[in-house]
Amino acid sequence: MRPIHALAPLVPLVALALAATGCSTIGDGSSDGEPSAGPGGTPTRVVLVTHESFVLPKPLIRQFEQQSGYDLVVRASGDAGILTNKLVLTKGDPLGDVAFGVDNTFASRALDEGVFAAYDAPLPDGAEQYRLPGDDEHDLTPIDNASVCVNVDDTWFAAHHLAPPKTLDDLADPQYQDLFVTPGAATSSPGMAFLLTTIAAYGEDGWQDYWARLMDNGAKLTAGWSDAYEVDFTQGGGQGDRPIVLSYDSSPAFTVSDGKSSTSALLDTCFRQVEYAGVLAGAANPDGAEELVDFLLGPDVQSALPDSMYVFPVDASVQLPAQWARFAQQPSEPYEVDPASISEHRDDWLREWSDVTSR
Repeated sequence: MRPIHALAPLVPLVALALAATGCSTIGDGSSDGEPSAGPGGTPTRVVLVTHESFVLPKPLIRQFEQQSGYDLVVRASGDAGILTNKLVLTKGDPLGDVAFGVDNTFASRALDEGVFAAYDAPLPDGAEQYRLPGDDEHDLTPIDNASVCVNVDDTWFAAHHLAPPKTLDDLADPQYQDLFVTPGAATSSPGMAFLLTTIAAYGEDGWQDYWARLMDNGAKLTAGWSDAYEVDFTQGGGQGDRPIVLSYDSSPAFTVSDGKSSTSALLDTCFRQVEYAGVLAGAANPDGAEELVDFLLGPDVQSALPDSMYVFPVDASVQLPAQWARFAQQPSEPYEVDPASISEHRDDWLREWSDVTSR
């Protein structure tokens, strides 16, 4: 992602705040002095390893603890990429019992390394479509999704009497020169998702030329989403000068004033990210891990996801917040790249992308 998992406009800001304080969202993952088992070795807690954007309302955390009888300890471990790397490095002796936040751009690596144990969780309506291709043992359970899409500042384009772009090709058109900003693929989860979008759109032998045209047209690269959206984007609050930005399909729900959104997501430019949860192989409390996965799929958590983590639930029966239902439109046919292909070619693609964008 995730990270999701990495995944929507305010989430990176939460991650930055947590990184600055060095703490997790719930509990203190470094508190190894806490008792992990009661009399007879019965586990008293379940440890969740996740990315630093994991946020759920405290009442839901208390609800899980009351229902399960376990204390929930959260260990936040960077973004989706850092999280996946840590899970791989600690496989067999995991940092916790369950992980949340590995997304479809990183999931194949985790599966190839045997990080997760099989658990076929009962899925809610509509969630089957988000299963990871090739995960025949059901090691990973889909929890949420969001799409990385190009966004435009509709008010800027109206004021400048210029039709906004609609497609990926448009971004390389001279009339949009110096107007696009995007986080880089090597330093950002959404940036990586955009690279995958271009690979899916132009093929393994054509995306390099597209990126060369994009850079020649003045595209600006930043280290992360917050730099691109909050600083350079004209609707980001930082008095930026670029009205085209890489963000999310949910972003327009956060730029609403007087019943109208000032931004739009270009739904023909999107790559869908799905975040997963899974029981870690070698977990001290696999039963608690399975209970937590089930809880994340439950209606209470699924309903809370849009407002707490700014992502879409996988449960199709959940009613979205009013502004989401109106302004957070999802793409009907997002771009896709086979997870196994991502796992095999990621390093090569990033090297090529760095070469093209640094010329």
